[in-house]
Amino acid sequence: MMSHDRPDLAAKIKPEVPHAARIWNYWMGGKDNFASDRAAGDAVAEVYPEIVQMAVQSRRFLIRAVRHLAAEAGISQFLDIGTGLPTMQNTHEVAQAVDPSARIVYVDNDPLVLVHARALLRNTSPEGVTAYVDGDYHEPELIIAEARKVLDFTRPIAVMFMGVLGYVDDLEVMRSIIDHVMQAVPSGSYLVLWDGTATGEAVAEGSDKLAESGAVPYYLRSVEELAECFGGLHLVEPGLAPITQWRPEGEEEASFIDAHGGVARKP
Repeated sequence: MMSHDRPDLAAKIKPEVPHAARIWNYWMGGKDNFASDRAAGDAVAEVYPEIVQMAVQSRRFLIRAVRHLAAEAGISQFLDIGTGLPTMQNTHEVAQAVDPSARIVYVDNDPLVLVHARALLRNTSPEGVTAYVDGDYHEPELIIAEARKVLDFTRPIAVMFMGVLGYVDDLEVMRSIIDHVMQAVPSGSYLVLWDGTATGEAVAEGSDKLAESGAVPYYLRSVEELAECFGGLHLVEPGLAPITQWRPEGEEEASFIDAHGGVARKP
């Protein structure tokens, strides 16, 4: 359901159990995390210190991708699935800075994220719309039904899965989730996706440490497996690339990192 004021959600937060959204928030320098999250984050960073850079660079990839779609592709509707905790330059802020009338629907099922929903629901422009769906990406029909209340599904929509589908253990299930949502949006829509990739020993060890910490395991994909998720879509330049090398804006962003992403148009 659309989440506007859900005080009951706070009771569902379990500080003693490390959680993906809060661990990610910790790596990005945020304060919405607990000791269990920091311990898990530190365990990963001890063997794979680049995880902190990955967290920051993933947001820079989001900013560049959303800005490209809003400014160059004329996209004014965004469905950000698995959005995580608010941080620097969220999707609605980037999109509405380009197009004040942009409409954004965020989707997440994490209690702490939903507690923060009211902050995300504040538009940066009077013309735009920002809404939140309490939903799990394993239930794409629910997400689509709720998103239809805000977005016009006769016009192109940018569907975003930003580093979240690595928590799906089965590649076919992951592809099915993507396909289900992309089938619901019209021609001219876009898929924006990135995930961690099995492109180094250290990142694999970091993934193991995350699972050992008690957090939900993160399954690294090969670049080839990630490419399969864009099947039937037309990747825009530079195609599927390390997120730091997707239209980089500086030397730091042009470096290699164990995470790949792309933006692709539905024909």
